[in-house]
Amino acid sequence: MRHDIAIVGGGLLGRLLAWRASLSGLGVVLYEAKDRIGNGATAWVAGGMVTPQAEAVDAEPELVAMGRRSLSLWPEWLRALPAPVHYNADGTLLVWQRADAGEARRFEALLKARDPLASFQRLDAQQIAAQEPALSERFHEALYLPGEANVDNRQLLSALADALDETGVECHWNRHVDDAEQPDASIVIDCRGKSAKSRWKELRGVRGEIVRLHAPGVELRHMIRLLHPRSSVYLISRPNGNLVVGATTIESDDASPISVRGALELLSVAYSVLPELAEARIVEMNSDCRPALPDNRPAIRYSPAARRMEVNGLYRHGFLLSPAVVEEVLAVLPQLLKNPHHELGASPRWPSLGTREEALACH
Repeated sequence: MRHDIAIVGGGLLGRLLAWRASLSGLGVVLYEAKDRIGNGATAWVAGGMVTPQAEAVDAEPELVAMGRRSLSLWPEWLRALPAPVHYNADGTLLVWQRADAGEARRFEALLKARDPLASFQRLDAQQIAAQEPALSERFHEALYLPGEANVDNRQLLSALADALDETGVECHWNRHVDDAEQPDASIVIDCRGKSAKSRWKELRGVRGEIVRLHAPGVELRHMIRLLHPRSSVYLISRPNGNLVVGATTIESDDASPISVRGALELLSVAYSVLPELAEARIVEMNSDCRPALPDNRPAIRYSPAARRMEVNGLYRHGFLLSPAVVEEVLAVLPQLLKNPHHELGASPRWPSLGTREEALACH
């Protein structure tokens, strides 16, 4: 039987799209070059952050709005999965050393100017200790961004694989599909991320590095982000005494293992924020490259002749934007399935998706 859609690429975006498309009644087949648990996917090396306010300082207002939409969708979607996924929506604490107080003032001013809906509090030392006991007496000031969330990326990838089985999606793990191959489906949707560079020449890699620690005695209620003029490093608690330390953006297409310098910087920041981590055990050091387009915005493009849609360019905002992007793809699919030769029109909700000329001109 011919499927309605074939999704090539089963990382975070591909799995979410396959699952939600199947729930909407479509016949779906998924092809993923890596394994079922997601090891090798870009989302495997991630903090799973859904932080639209923190991103508002650097991101455009439309992306912040998309992030807020995703923030509203994540709890609902996670509840529908067949396996539990750790999700924490207790917000972000932005902290800084005294020497970097100017950077904090700059961040606060930019947040006020760029995000009219921003809701944050400035905390003193006593309030910091009440909000996050692990930071007691460590910092004199902080900014608290309530409501921001993080999701356990690896639990999520596994739970989505279970959900695909539950909804009857035909999954082909460890199955590479090259550019010349056209799976048998009414529409093919390419969600390969950085692996699609052979078709989407403007894609570049943005490197992310993480260190995973085991620190049973350290528990964080919130995401912690250390503000610094040169870098932004985050700390996120995971279940069973685990902790993720990561750097948000490194402009590099290098996906080689983490460097000595990168590891030292991440560990130094973690230790400066929480000296108790001196006795933590290093479980993993890892790196990967996220796919980005020149304007750092996601894009959808469609070739009527090939009946092929391509969704890419989520930059470092995979968890922030994926639900909103999936929702948009599902909104346009019925019309394309009815008439595959229809041109992809402008999105009334997110004009940046499917409206730019470079996003529509398939190679």
